[in-house]
Parts: sequence; C-alpha cells; structure tokens
Amino acid sequence: MDDQKIEVQAESGQTLLVTVSSKKTDAIWIILGEGIHNAKCKLIPTRNNLAFVGSVMGREIIYERSVEQVKADIAQEEHNNYQFRTR
Repeated sequence: MDDQKIEVQAESGQTLLVTVSSKKTDAIWIILGEGIHNAKCKLIPTRNNLAFVGSVMGREIIYERSVEQVKADIAQEEHNNYQFRTR
C-alpha cells in the first residue's frame, strides 16, 4: 500500500511530514510518528475554508490547503485509481 504523505505546519512554524489515514472534504485524519509512538489527529476546515486545523497533544497543527483544493486532490486521486482498475 502506498501511504500518502502531506506536509503540515506546527504552531511553532516547524514543518512536519505526516501520513494521511483518511481524506474527505469535511475532515482529514493524519498520523504523526511511526510505530507505537504515533498519534492520530483530525484536521477540520477553518471557518473561511482556507485551511484545515487540528490539535494533537496540546499543539495546533495546520494544513494550509483550502477545502476546494482538497476536493480537487480527492477527485484527481479517484480518477487515477479508476484508471488502474479498468481493463
């Protein structure tokens, strides 16, 4: 299985590469860390739909892509997956 990774920004300005567990327009579930030392976080859209935010272990995580951009990403992934399944 090819894990999708995205870059998120912590409140301190640090950029983190995290694994995406589930991606939908209303929420993105990400996994920080690997193995037994991991944490799951739900990113939800901001009020103006310009970013996704969440909190893990008291720290704010920001994914700086709008809901429309994520919707386009999901459509592109579905299109690519559909092409591989056809015969």
